[in-house]
Parts: sequence; structure tokens; C-alpha cells
Amino acid sequence: MLDCKPFIKWVGGKRKLLPELVKRIPQDIYIYFEPFMGGSALFWHLKPKKAILIDINRELVNTYKCVQQNVEALILDLQKHPYAREYYYQIRNSDRTFEYTNWTDIQRASRFIYLNKTCFNGLYRVNSKGQYNVPFGQYKNPKIVDAENLRACSQALQDTEILADSFLSIESKITVRDFVYFDPPYIPLNETSNFTSYSSKGFDTEMQIALQKLCQRLDRRGVRFMLSNSAAPLVFDLYSEFQIELVDMPRSINSNANKRGKIKEVLITNY
Repeated sequence: MLDCKPFIKWVGGKRKLLPELVKRIPQDIYIYFEPFMGGSALFWHLKPKKAILIDINRELVNTYKCVQQNVEALILDLQKHPYAREYYYQIRNSDRTFEYTNWTDIQRASRFIYLNKTCFNGLYRVNSKGQYNVPFGQYKNPKIVDAENLRACSQALQDTEILADSFLSIESKITVRDFVYFDPPYIPLNETSNFTSYSSKGFDTEMQIALQKLCQRLDRRGVRFMLSNSAAPLVFDLYSEFQIELVDMPRSINSNANKRGKIKEVLITNY
């Protein structure tokens, strides 16, 4: 199978943490689950034979499905997009129009990738109405169409189930032979690090507690999991019964370059 990498940028993406993740992955996995799929860096690295990818972000899920099922049409549509500020805002604001409801899945997926490659810092953020609201990004020559990687990603997704659903939906699907990697929106270390607006509903403390309770239920069933989160005090309180390891993660989502660098994160496992 061809090498591939995430075809979108994603806040909290795990490409730089892959060595730490990979060395903790069990060898005998039947089905790999990732219910906060985002950029799916670990999935692309592992390329598991059987996998279920889940996310509550329906635009993201639609894009993955288009890459899986109709990648050539997606590549063709992506080639139509110029890198220009006025055009960017026209495409960005299209989800505020009635016409957007009639866009095809390919057109929506193409828009999603285009905005991701040309917006500020590759952020995905929506307002309370679910409308994309990230400003234009300043780049020299963004690679909007990476046809080779998109085709490789399509190949890797062929035997993967892709679902638009809550992370809680895995509970009825997963078995003791499977493995789940949770990479939720992180508990913020401070107010300025709070990037959780991936859907109009956000991901608050109540959702973090629901995730922790799900991990407890999975553990009682003997289901193996690994979970990433920030090194916030609440994380240590919630997951004190499991193994918690601190790891260094490079960060680049700060507008001040002097404040970018390594930050401590945690990896939590029950095996």
C-alpha cells in the first residue's frame, strides 16, 4: 500500500507525536477505532486492515467519504480553486446561502479542503449557526491539490467504515479484540488555548466527563484504549485509575512565534 499522510491540516494533529503513539499500539488489533478522526495521522501511519473512523463534524466526514469513494472527481473539482482573498471569502461564506444546500458532496468536500489549505493556520472553526468563520491565511504558494497523496489516502480508506456520529457510538460496536484511540478536543490549559469549536455544539467539560465514563465502561469490558489530552489538572483527576504518561508535543498554533515550542501532553492507556 502506498505511503500517505493527512490530506488536511488539523489543530492538535498528531504527526509529530507518531513515534510516541506507535510504540504504545498493541500488535493484535482486529478493528481499529478512531472516534475523533480529525486529520487521522495515526490511521494513515498504521493503515490498519479494518478500521472505523468517526467524527461529529459532518463536513469532515463527507470529505473523507469523497476521498474514499470518488477521489478523481474530487481532484478535478479542487483544480478549479484559485488562491485569492476575494475568492476565499466567497467560498467561505457560501454556507450562509440557500444555494449551498444544493451543492453536491464533491463540491462540499472540495470547498472543505480548499478552505483548510488557505485559511489562517488550517483552523476549522464554526459559529453557533454552524457557519465556517476562519479568516484568510497568508501563504506564498499553498498546495491546494495534492493528487498523489489523495489517491494514496483513497486506497488506504477502501476497507474503512466512515461514520458521522458521536464518540459514544463506538460502545455498541467495539469488542474486546478491538482497539480505540481517542484524540478529543483538549481540556484547555488557559483561555487562549481553547480550540474546541469543531462543531456548533463545542466540546465542554461535561463532554470530557462523558468520555472519561465511556473509558471506564470500556475498561470494565476489557477493551483496550489510548487517549491523548492536555496536561491540565482535570485530566489527571479524571483518569487517575489508568496509566498516565507525560510526553513532549511541538506546538505551532500560536500567533506569536516566540511562544511556539514543546508543550507537555498526556497519553493515557488501560493496558
